[in-house]
Amino acid sequence: MTTTLHGHCLCGDVAITLRDWTPEISVCHCSMCRRAGGGLMGGFVAPADAVTVTGEARRYRSSDFAERAFCPRCGANLWLRDDGAEYELSPGLFDDATRFPLIREVYADCAHRFASFSGDHPRITRAEYESHQPHVEADR
Repeated sequence: MTTTLHGHCLCGDVAITLRDWTPEISVCHCSMCRRAGGGLMGGFVAPADAVTVTGEARRYRSSDFAERAFCPRCGANLWLRDDGAEYELSPGLFDDATRFPLIREVYADCAHRFASFSGDHPRITRAEYESHQPHVEADR
């Protein structure tokens, strides 16, 4: 995208500005994302050099290869980021993300019954995802 996207956490202490991003939402139903997000996690990607964070973001090392970040005041999920990779940002932080389409579900066979999405998008199973991402074993 060529415009700027602004977002913030629930309390407003953490603000995020993006200069570039992919306006597509992916959701994940793995056990880590279910626990971190209350049932699932949604995200869209932005290159690391296009992300500016203002305020204190607390980071949690959620696996051997990734961190999750949250606001220490209100607890809002901010992002998931593999080491040195792009940001996978929580769409709820950005009012304009309501326009972004859902393009895929990962760990679709692990989804809670209430988290069933309609539409014609790929639904990738745990086995399918982990066969292409051998370093990931999210549902232990």
